[in-house]
Amino acid sequence: MRETLTPADYATRILAGDRTALARAITLVESTKPAHNAEAQELLQLLLPHSGGAIRLGITGVPGVGKSTTIDQLGTNLVEAGHKVAVLAVDPTSKRTGGSILGDKTRMAQLAPLPNAFIRPSPTSGTLGGVTRKTRETMVLLEAAGFDIVIVETVGVGQSEVAVADMVDFFLVLLLAGGGDDLQGIKKGIIELADMIAINKADGDNITRAKRAANEYQNAIAIFTPKSAAWLPPVVTISGRTNLGLDDLWAKIAEHRQLMHVNGQFAERRKRQAVEWMRDMLSDRLLQAVKANPAVAARLPAIETDVREGRLFPTRAVDEILGLMGLGA
Repeated sequence: MRETLTPADYATRILAGDRTALARAITLVESTKPAHNAEAQELLQLLLPHSGGAIRLGITGVPGVGKSTTIDQLGTNLVEAGHKVAVLAVDPTSKRTGGSILGDKTRMAQLAPLPNAFIRPSPTSGTLGGVTRKTRETMVLLEAAGFDIVIVETVGVGQSEVAVADMVDFFLVLLLAGGGDDLQGIKKGIIELADMIAINKADGDNITRAKRAANEYQNAIAIFTPKSAAWLPPVVTISGRTNLGLDDLWAKIAEHRQLMHVNGQFAERRKRQAVEWMRDMLSDRLLQAVKANPAVAARLPAIETDVREGRLFPTRAVDEILGLMGLGA
């Protein structure tokens, strides 16, 4: 029979680097059971003073761009340099199960066996709110356990990129050259989110195309207002498969961190993210409270039907729901 642990027990063991306790604590945080949620929040409060020291790196890119290969090699390089690296794979479009852990470790075959590496899917229950809550809370656990680099990989595309960019210190966008129009798939939103763009698979016969694409993307970046006046997002060429350019890539991430610390933008960004986390949680909890209200639960299907069929204006529907909860004007 598995030992029962209190939040204080979890905290003690996680701070001591107990990976089994860490894995169990992540499962606790991911649980949707109210009793588990209360324990998880107590644990997170205990560990909060021991978190925040890691470099939080978000990496995104369309399927086939080579994210897993790049993270596998970059993470291996960092572990060999003395870092402790954790990887969270986020996919808001899929309700991933524990069985995905094996898949993630298979995709990162070099990194996964290393004692100072930890790879875990970050389940989201199919919602962006899940990305925000589960991943952020898991990052607190990982940082308290001593991981000084946490990489968040967005498997999905679209709004998940915004969610992840808002919870990391540095957001890296991986792109590919080729296809005749190197700018064909780029979106203004992606450029505005990126702290750096890396053209991957810049090896063999593709080197010239990759360099040309890098120049075009760098010109595109110059059109938009950067997130920070102190940092113009660079565009680099890399090959995750052959480990080319990854040292330079990491040097730029370190340069960005140092610069943001010096000018105070790092601390400000973390503070802003903490408030946004609170707001996201408040929205999530309020929606849960609405759905759990007996009066609302009894009327909600009919209200949704009336809205769907065009018989009830959405604003009036919201007013009715709030009225059922005693929150009407």
